[in-house]
Amino acid sequence: MRKFFGTDGIRGTANTPPMTADLALKVGAAAGRLFTQGAHRHRVVIGKDTRLSGYMIEAALQAGFVSVGMDVMLVGPMPAPAIAMLTRSLRADLGVMISASHNPFGDNGIKLFGPDGFKLSDEAELKIERLIESNDVPLAAPAALGRAQRIDDAAGRYVEFAKATLPRGLRLDGLKVVVDCAHGAAYKTAPAVLWELGAEVVAMGNAPDGFNINHECGSTHPEALQRAVLGHGARLGIALDGDADRLILVDEAGQLVDGDQLMAVVAEHFLGTGQLRGGGVVATVMSNLGLERHLAALGLTMPRTPVGDRYVVEHMRQHGFNVGGEQSGHIVLSDFTTTGDGLVAALQVLAMIVETGRAASEVCRRFAPLPQLLRNVRFAAGTRPPLDDAGVKAAIAAVGARLNGHGRLLIRKSGTEPLIRVMAEAEDQGMVEAAVAEVVTALERCQ
Repeated sequence: MRKFFGTDGIRGTANTPPMTADLALKVGAAAGRLFTQGAHRHRVVIGKDTRLSGYMIEAALQAGFVSVGMDVMLVGPMPAPAIAMLTRSLRADLGVMISASHNPFGDNGIKLFGPDGFKLSDEAELKIERLIESNDVPLAAPAALGRAQRIDDAAGRYVEFAKATLPRGLRLDGLKVVVDCAHGAAYKTAPAVLWELGAEVVAMGNAPDGFNINHECGSTHPEALQRAVLGHGARLGIALDGDADRLILVDEAGQLVDGDQLMAVVAEHFLGTGQLRGGGVVATVMSNLGLERHLAALGLTMPRTPVGDRYVVEHMRQHGFNVGGEQSGHIVLSDFTTTGDGLVAALQVLAMIVETGRAASEVCRRFAPLPQLLRNVRFAAGTRPPLDDAGVKAAIAAVGARLNGHGRLLIRKSGTEPLIRVMAEAEDQGMVEAAVAEVVTALERCQ
């Protein structure tokens, strides 16, 4: 059982256990020691989003890594996928992204990438936890301490990498695009990439102040982007989250395009060009049945994994897929990236709009989703989730029996917040709403 790591690294309220400077220092020392293998100078890339607490966690991690003899390369605010790319590009032994993704500014987190740019396995994270709890991480001798430096060209490296994912010779000249950077890690790089490729860029959510990350903006709050797309007459709107590893699109009519539709768009395009590998798309248990049926009609499979892009990536690597993702907007295109990259995924859609000359609403509407409803029930942090309550179990069993053959019910605890997520889908909207309401009521009664 892991104590600190969840489904996407370590996450919590900043300056409150576990997300303290003390733990960050210990994570740096433990991870640095675990990834010090061989006689070469070892180094780690550390990036962050724009939260105020990032300064504190960055300094503590730096101290931890230096204390075990690892050199630190600081790149400042940078998208999480850029950290994955830079870890490989700079031949670093480890990469770290300081971010709580789509969470509000008061939260923060630590995500770790291995030298191959992939997120660490459960086994590696467990080894780090054991080192932390042992309180016996060997420290470097005074002459063997690590050094720290700023990498000034990191943003430029990522910008050029992202631009290169477009088909050779393709440009976005004259295409009006609104990009909402969520006041987060991509507030400089995303508008720069789009502008350098020729687009007419309307940037929003690009004035971070340490507190406004994800606040009424970005992929979890796309309403402002919808208004901006309509107001500016844009061809497409791009909403990223705080660390820019996920996105939601808005078409020219102001309609939202979620991760399920994006996976269908890319899969169809790759199938037509002969690029698709694995015979399908890897998704999670949250993806809509409509996507599964649509892919099946194309002769493609859709294996499902637990929620978390790391589990999607693991399945893709093990079984040879090159397209995968989550309904929430993590889109993994392994021909280009080792993790979700909102900007790179958006560029693939923009390429299709340019190549076909069609509107985003035509390109991005590949299937009719089944009615689906998701509600979150919060429980007190530090307490056991109320899933073992007899009344809750009875409600789940009764609803599951009613939906059997007509749809499905999914109940799960969030891996990043003290939430129980209740999701149902079926061909009848009323049945979906009643199913979710019954389970949510049972959960709320027992608290």
